[in-house]
Amino acid sequence: MTSSGRHADNGLRLFPFRGVRYVPERVGSLAAVTSPPYDVVVRPDGLLHLESADPHNIVRLILPQADTPAARNEQAATTLAEWLRDGILAADPKAALYVYEQRDGDVLQRGLIGALALSTPEEGVVLPHEDVMADIVADRAALMRTTAVNFEPLLLTYRSSDEGGGDGGDGGAGVPEAGNQSGAAAVIERTTTGRPLLATTTEDGFSHRLWAVTDPAGIAEAQADLADRQALIADGHHRWATYLRLRDEHPGPGPWEYGLVLLIDTVRYPLQVRAIHRVLHRLPVAEALTGLDGAFRVRTIDTLPEALAALADAAAAGNAFLLAGDGRFHLADRPARDLLERTVPTDHPAAWRTLDATVLHHTLLDKVWSVPDAPEHIAYIHATDAAVEQAERHGGTAVLMHPVREEVVRELARQGVTMPRKSTSFGPKPATGLVLRSLTID
Repeated sequence: MTSSGRHADNGLRLFPFRGVRYVPERVGSLAAVTSPPYDVVVRPDGLLHLESADPHNIVRLILPQADTPAARNEQAATTLAEWLRDGILAADPKAALYVYEQRDGDVLQRGLIGALALSTPEEGVVLPHEDVMADIVADRAALMRTTAVNFEPLLLTYRSSDEGGGDGGDGGAGVPEAGNQSGAAAVIERTTTGRPLLATTTEDGFSHRLWAVTDPAGIAEAQADLADRQALIADGHHRWATYLRLRDEHPGPGPWEYGLVLLIDTVRYPLQVRAIHRVLHRLPVAEALTGLDGAFRVRTIDTLPEALAALADAAAAGNAFLLAGDGRFHLADRPARDLLERTVPTDHPAAWRTLDATVLHHTLLDKVWSVPDAPEHIAYIHATDAAVEQAERHGGTAVLMHPVREEVVRELARQGVTMPRKSTSFGPKPATGLVLRSLTID
């Protein structure tokens, strides 16, 4: 990459890079060395499971274990250097854009992985939709600064002008043929007819395939198509904030002006949107329910499937949450109007004021329960069962959320309005460990 990301046109500027990948012959299996994104790994159980899956699992680089933060980062750098020296990891011979496919039954997702020129929200090219936590950005920045590697691609979405694209929900039968496409879509579909660089199936049932696009004409075709596109950060707000921080620390043209991303066209491949749940470590369910007395309607439901169905119905009519941790499930809905008027800020659009995450943080956590938004008080858990299990094990309260519609997320982002952090979980998320970007390899 020779162009500077500081003078980007008003669109996405995606560049090829020499991907660093596992050498299949040097590891037990590609599936055994991959990991979910760092913030999806549920500590400590998920971490130990991944560490034991293979001695070279990528979790040893993205979540290294040591007594201090500095020691953890140095350990990751040392481990990375050893794996490169020993041929566990190796850089591809040519710079490429990478076509990445994920498939599980009727779910099919394809996109392009590349090095994206960084831009601020004010430039309107890459739009965040959630706030970030400063301590997490500092942690990720320290790791990336020490290792000089982008370990995990952000998940970005854009919408092409091809409104006749497939819905991504039929296992690929509805995806238009490459001959009927142009730009990035055509590059992706043509590339997937060839032999992939790698293919593996992870324990969650998803198959993963990766191809390299090294043809200059194909790269140029994709770049030209993306040059007037705008993207939404679907997953990876903290990593994007980390990229921007490190770019500011390294002024001038260079590798720090770019970040590793996966771009998905959601016209062709709509993402699934799920909620991210909260576990309140120091708030027992009985105490949480007492605080809701007179503020919300509360109903107790015996089983999780019934409770989730009731949550979906209630969320269609207004703010609703499920509380769990005492062996049962408590649906809290119909908040008192005067309570919302007193606690929810009025200097945001109505779509933001009525978000469940807004009401949870400003009304329940801040006012009703007085729970600080700090790691020792709140854990953010993607899996419903894991959130319930953690709350029951430690005597806390799991607050189960209903997902936000993608169109609401995108419209708020276009208005420059960020949602409370960890409001959404877009997926499927790319597996970590299939391709890395080194900032020291040309």
